Amino acid sequence: MKVNKIAAVLAFIIGAAAIFAGVMVDFLGREPGYDVIVWLPMHNLVIGAATVFITAVLIWKNSKYALTAVVATLAIHILTMGVLLIAFGDTVAKQSLVATVIRIVVWLVILGLMLVQQSKRKKRV
Repeated sequence: MKVNKIAAVLAFIIGAAAIFAGVMVDFLGREPGYDVIVWLPMHNLVIGAATVFITAVLIWKNSKYALTAVVATLAIHILTMGVLLIAFGDTVAKQSLVATVIRIVVWLVILGLMLVQQSKRKKRV
């Protein structure tokens, strides 16, 4: 159960960071010092909010839907990276790519933690 709590806290942190990034650019108009793809701050805000208020909660509560939510969230980030590289490869800022890679790596860690937890559960049964 402790592994799930670590995964939930990681999900909350990465989601809160995405919300912060989205709010700073989209709503507060902060110029990050590089070109920003128009839809990316709102995407960060929406996926961050979904992470904090849905995925992290499902993980924390050890819901049967937690693993599905983690895989879906990871898939969204991988899809986002694909879109950035394919459709915006020549215009996307390096910082946006780095942030997306960090999110993917964190979600892979969270997925790993969830799979470890699932494995522990199966061994007990």
